[in-house]
Amino acid sequence: MSNGHLQSIVPSVMRRVSVPYQRQRLELDDGDFLLIDELPAKQDEAPLVILSHGLEGNSHRAYMQGMARHFHDAGWHVYAWNFRSCGGELNRLPRFYHSGAIEDLRAVIRLGIERGFQRIFLVGFSMGGNQTVLTLAEPDLEPEVIGGVGFSVPLDLAACAEQLAKPAQTIYMRRFLKDLRVKVADKAEHFPQLVSLDGYDQMRTFEDFDNRYTAPLHGFHDAQDYWQRCSSRAVLSRLQRPTLVVNALNDPFLADGCYIRPSDASAQLLFETPPRGGHCGFIRWRLNQPLWSEKRARAFAQALI
Repeated sequence: MSNGHLQSIVPSVMRRVSVPYQRQRLELDDGDFLLIDELPAKQDEAPLVILSHGLEGNSHRAYMQGMARHFHDAGWHVYAWNFRSCGGELNRLPRFYHSGAIEDLRAVIRLGIERGFQRIFLVGFSMGGNQTVLTLAEPDLEPEVIGGVGFSVPLDLAACAEQLAKPAQTIYMRRFLKDLRVKVADKAEHFPQLVSLDGYDQMRTFEDFDNRYTAPLHGFHDAQDYWQRCSSRAVLSRLQRPTLVVNALNDPFLADGCYIRPSDASAQLLFETPPRGGHCGFIRWRLNQPLWSEKRARAFAQALI
């Protein structure tokens, strides 16, 4: 299956994966909370993998549950965390989540360390992949973090926003805006002085959405400022741990700059651009079998422990 659109859509619609998560709530220092779905390992000394989903995803998406199952079957403990407002419960604060909100991922990492995990590996998809790469470049990254992998990573947020504004990607943009509308409506109800739905249905692009909501709610000047400050491409020279980035060449979401390894990239970076995979797809013909991405992530992680 070589069509990038099919590889992106088919697994999200047709793949069925179910794992017996145990949910926990993590209270945050700012008064908000995160919802984390956990798969406990059978062995006390097991390593921990932390999974971060994509825009408008959650821990129950097939790509998240498939990755969770694949690591858990190999003896890993799993945290599949939900971005603020993505776990089926609206978060408390006006803010919610964005591509650079790595303080929440860092909170999940600290939770793992507090619970005694000495080897922690990160896996992120799309927006979660961008957060994962940003985190792996933090100079004060916890020593327990041994490395990570990002799939379908929008390394250049501005270029990817432009890519998704093209007519050929309208189906994706409409879906994102439709899903995000639910969260904006909730925010408008709870924080009418800060958030309004007026004019929402006239928005067509991420530039519209990020200018109107993401930037002001999260301390950015505008969409361009947000994209510039949160694009993980800018930190590839500063990676602190072994990092694998996998961007399929037929990914309909990614711009050309997401396939070029910067000349100053850290030696910690392994950059792969397989010809097929779509956006967070990487399927083979049998949807009930582990995906190529699941095998690749676990192999990379196992080599580090």
